[in-house]
Amino acid sequence: MFEKLGHLLVRRRRAVLGLFIVILIGAGASSSLLFPRLNSGGYNDPNSQSAKADAYLTSTFHVKDPALALIVQSTSSVSDPSTIADASALEKSLAGEKGVTKTLSYWSAGGATALKSIDGKSGYLFIYTAASDPSTSKNVAKLIQNKYDGIYKSLHVYVGGYSLVNYAISTKVSKDLAVAESISIPLTFLLLLFIFGGLIASAMPLVVGLSAILGTFLILYLISLATGVSIFALNLTTGMGLGLGIDYSLLIVNRFREELHSGKSVEESVARTVATAGRTVFFSGLTVLVTISSLMFFPLMFLKSFGYAGVGVVFMAVFGALIPLPAILAILGTRIDKFVVRKSAITPKEDGRWAQTARFVMKRPVAIVTFVLIILAILATPLKNIVFSETDSRALPANNKAAVATAMSIKEFNGQSANPIEIIIPGGAAHQDQLAAYSAEVVKVKNVVAVAAPQIVGNDARISAVFSSGSRTTTAEEMINSIRAIPAPFKTYVGGIAADFTDTQAGIARTLPWALGWIALSVLILLFMYTGSIVLPIKAVILNILSLSATIGALTWIFVEGHMTWLVGSFTKTGTLDTSMVILISVVTFGLSMDYEVFLLSRIKEEHDAGRSNVEAVATGLQRSARIITAAAVLLAVVFAAFLTSGVSSIKTLGFGVAFAILLDATMVRALLVPALMRLLGEWNWWAPKALKRFTVSH
Repeated sequence: MFEKLGHLLVRRRRAVLGLFIVILIGAGASSSLLFPRLNSGGYNDPNSQSAKADAYLTSTFHVKDPALALIVQSTSSVSDPSTIADASALEKSLAGEKGVTKTLSYWSAGGATALKSIDGKSGYLFIYTAASDPSTSKNVAKLIQNKYDGIYKSLHVYVGGYSLVNYAISTKVSKDLAVAESISIPLTFLLLLFIFGGLIASAMPLVVGLSAILGTFLILYLISLATGVSIFALNLTTGMGLGLGIDYSLLIVNRFREELHSGKSVEESVARTVATAGRTVFFSGLTVLVTISSLMFFPLMFLKSFGYAGVGVVFMAVFGALIPLPAILAILGTRIDKFVVRKSAITPKEDGRWAQTARFVMKRPVAIVTFVLIILAILATPLKNIVFSETDSRALPANNKAAVATAMSIKEFNGQSANPIEIIIPGGAAHQDQLAAYSAEVVKVKNVVAVAAPQIVGNDARISAVFSSGSRTTTAEEMINSIRAIPAPFKTYVGGIAADFTDTQAGIARTLPWALGWIALSVLILLFMYTGSIVLPIKAVILNILSLSATIGALTWIFVEGHMTWLVGSFTKTGTLDTSMVILISVVTFGLSMDYEVFLLSRIKEEHDAGRSNVEAVATGLQRSARIITAAAVLLAVVFAAFLTSGVSSIKTLGFGVAFAILLDATMVRALLVPALMRLLGEWNWWAPKALKRFTVSH
């Protein structure tokens, strides 16, 4: 099938290229429509208890969280006459701004104690908007911050709140992405020039990468018409688009050169390339695709968005490598080696450093395996200190205005007045005599500061509780679980941001086994079909788990314990890792590791099927593929390492995690551990029950 495809692409090369250009232009036009539709929220589980509580708050009690929470600070006291006058003028001015539907402050609420700071010099001023979801109030947040954050008459105003934090993060991510691309794309091209040795050949990965990125933008735009898509998906799209474009182009172009230099015609070379390297790209892409698709299992829109982007970018990268790239190679022919800058890069050696490395490793496999496992174990050691949380204002640079306002609210006020715990009691009107006793138990829970009197609307009751810790912390999670554990003679729904975080963590934990099971089962089946071995897929999964443990250990050491800021840049140390980001890094790096595993095993199997011994097949396969794997890993690491320039700590985590994981995998695992284990296993590497052999793919 693949060989026939190669011949067809040669015969229709100009038509294929023309159609590809038209599709690319259309996809590029969609990017301007996509960006305004993206948002920085999506961390909640829509089917959770907290979501049900929020639904009651909106529909029955007509309550919603404020879009913005302003801290109004005076030089004297909130009760000083001049402060009252200036604060009232400020609130009146804010109430008249476009998009603001309601305001509430310490002063307009009659001096509510919960809205006053501990030192008595500051008060809250809440702003509500018409939008049903505060995260959509970006325009209001931008207007209020630009116009009011700073000095207003005798007051100092700090603008914060959920909408503003979302706006600040999404704006920062967009700007940082442009900076990262301005660094990674030129640097990547220079590295490609060095690796390929020629100007023409080095442009091929950019063709595939660009088509993968723009094609995914179109896919995400179409998805955004039906459901929410996170702005963070852009980082994965650009990173994986360039990375997979590089991976697959290296494999295709390198094999095309091999076939040309062996004396084949251009058409024969293209057909043979698609039949061998093209098949590898197809199965490699399929392996990465099913791995990334596991992100769509999770209830969070944030993780689902990465699943959409990942599946889209893998599909488009495989399409670009299998359809337009062979057509371009057919048009270029021998001109692929034009404008040479490094002659030694053009013709791969039959025997070289990688083959020698493989033979060195296979002469002492036990020592090498022991050495690598010790290194991986050391890297994984910090895992014992890992603490999970969720992205909040602390992901921003500490001097960001939204981050400053949020930090002040926690420090200066006795409780999260802007983000209370909301307890809904359906049918609570029938239990009014028991609500007071229940409230008395709630206020005893650690970190709960105050509980408001029950509110009755129709048949339902509502109790609001103010607490003192951050909303997205393990402390808040323990507090919510304690409240839910209080015995009550009625059904309760506990909501609010802290409950939302608790339910999000629980939703992830509940879904994780299914996602892991899907990844393991699908990868084992696909690798078995491709290699014809039961042993190799199991070994690949185990090695990836070891590599992944080392990567998360390194992330913990840096981002939880606060080391190596000289390398990753400054960030606000929270002592936690974002749960969703850890899952994303794990899934992406697992998929990319399988990408390299397929590259390596494909060439080793080809040599083994040609009659070489296990040792020689590994040595020759490593010589032919390790150069590509290492080059691809370095280039992909550069693309993701550019994310370290971001001021958003979760993007830094993504950049470092993926870059570190793929470099570790391409060196310690693929170059040392894999050949050593294959030497120890010998011919058992290729074992499978005869009854299953008919389900394998013929090479």
